[in-house]
Amino acid sequence: MDEIYGIIPVSQLKNAKTRLSPFLSENERKELLKVMLKDVTCSLKKYVDKLIIISHDENVLKYSKKLGLSILKENNNSNLNKALKQAMDYCFNKTKKVIITPSDIPLIVKTNIQTLINSSKKTDFIIAPSKGGGTNALIMKPHAIKPQFGQFSYKKHINMAKNENLTPQTHDSFFISLDINTIEDLGEILIHGENTNTYHLLKDLKINVKSIHANERLKITRE
Repeated sequence: MDEIYGIIPVSQLKNAKTRLSPFLSENERKELLKVMLKDVTCSLKKYVDKLIIISHDENVLKYSKKLGLSILKENNNSNLNKALKQAMDYCFNKTKKVIITPSDIPLIVKTNIQTLINSSKKTDFIIAPSKGGGTNALIMKPHAIKPQFGQFSYKKHINMAKNENLTPQTHDSFFISLDINTIEDLGEILIHGENTNTYHLLKDLKINVKSIHANERLKITRE
């Protein structure tokens, strides 16, 4: 039995990052999702025994195969939590632990993933919160809890772990917490993600960031 598998659910490209639509075109948002997925998977795959992409989008699955990743076609009439259950069904009895992350946290490259995974060998449940109370990483046995991704999922996952007599350990990381959803989030990539594929795409799109003292901390512009 392998030690750990990675699971990354990916939404359909046509629905990618609609909150960025006033700033990025549909094709640009599709490219953004692809480069973020590349950053996340390149960061993870050297530390896991198998990295699985689950998606209903054939283009996502084809792109993932080009990256050398294992793929699962998401069932019809599914959603994020059902897709994760499907992926864990696949992993059950194949691996001791799974690490679940989203595809839109490209700054994970700046974290010490090896230390995080090593910690999971001594701890039965590790969770990394996202900004706003969500969850951006879970390490646990397959089906240790039922995934509750969505609004304020961090507390839900903590409570479910405790209900299963697990001992949840929080991994508080700025770089993992940053999922890219807003225009200001793009600025964080330009500040912190210089060696990522995501950074290079944003620079190619002539996107720049400035520090300001106003309601928002960063001002994002395009040439």
